[in-house]
Amino acid sequence: MSKYVKEMMTDSLKERLQGVNDAFLVSVAGMNAGSNHRLRMQLRAKKMHLLVIKNSLARLAANGTPLAAAFENIEGPAALVWGGDDVVALAKEITKLAEDKEFQPFTTRGGVLDGQTLTAEEVKQVSKWPSREEQLSILVGQILSPGANLVSQLTSVGGALASQIKQKGEEEGDAAPAEA
Repeated sequence: MSKYVKEMMTDSLKERLQGVNDAFLVSVAGMNAGSNHRLRMQLRAKKMHLLVIKNSLARLAANGTPLAAAFENIEGPAALVWGGDDVVALAKEITKLAEDKEFQPFTTRGGVLDGQTLTAEEVKQVSKWPSREEQLSILVGQILSPGANLVSQLTSVGGALASQIKQKGEEEGDAAPAEA
């Protein structure tokens, strides 16, 4: 490959990966074309991208970015996967696909998260974390919990008082016709 072509491809990769800070490396070597197409379609439906790139070009394109750590010691064919709602959702999807018999021999090889290199086992651990949506729902629940407790305490006292007033009123109402 000529130096000019290599520079053009590197620039194109830099542009495509601009703003990507977290990604995973996977192996798609040995997959048949049909499985590979279904895999890409499934990822694309979740706004995730899969790119098979030459390791030397990937190192050049990622040089000086948070993704550089992912390509430091990588050998053999690898594909880069990034995108989705958040990195945990991406890890969950990659782990699920690696366990799916339909996409064998698809495997996770590692990745990078916040500039730190991850092994395949660490990617599996990240997939067990709560996703962004789950974290937001936990946070909202924690924020609303004290208010809900306060409201229930206030309404329980008010409800008890109202019940006693109603009961007293019914007792007086029953007593009035008996006197007449």
